[in-house]
Amino acid sequence: QVQLVESGGGLVQAGGSLRLSCGASGRTFSTYASGWFRQAPGKEREFVAAITRGGLSTAYADSVKGRFTISRDNAKNTVYLQMNNLKAEDTAVYFCGAKNAYGLVKVRSAYDYWGQGTQVTVSS
Repeated sequence: QVQLVESGGGLVQAGGSLRLSCGASGRTFSTYASGWFRQAPGKEREFVAAITRGGLSTAYADSVKGRFTISRDNAKNTVYLQMNNLKAEDTAVYFCGAKNAYGLVKVRSAYDYWGQGTQVTVSS
């Protein structure tokens, strides 16, 4: 069982930066692949970024490539999402997910655990 808690969201102007954190409970977090998804009002939850259990491989949605960076610190049981050059269309609730898996997990339905989400609002 893994419990996830996101933090770091807030209100930022377009062009600004935020760093989201996802803290996980449990001593086996290093066996879980992780990812960030987001959900804007009236839209489905969409893939943003994923990282393997060891942190050696990452993947990004085209819309955030070059602006967002996913990373993890397994010693701290935490996954991060550094978001730079934010745009109004990045406004959404951001969720982190975890799945006991080796590779990159980019499909929402594949995740076993989710956090409660953190709101990111970008003003233009």
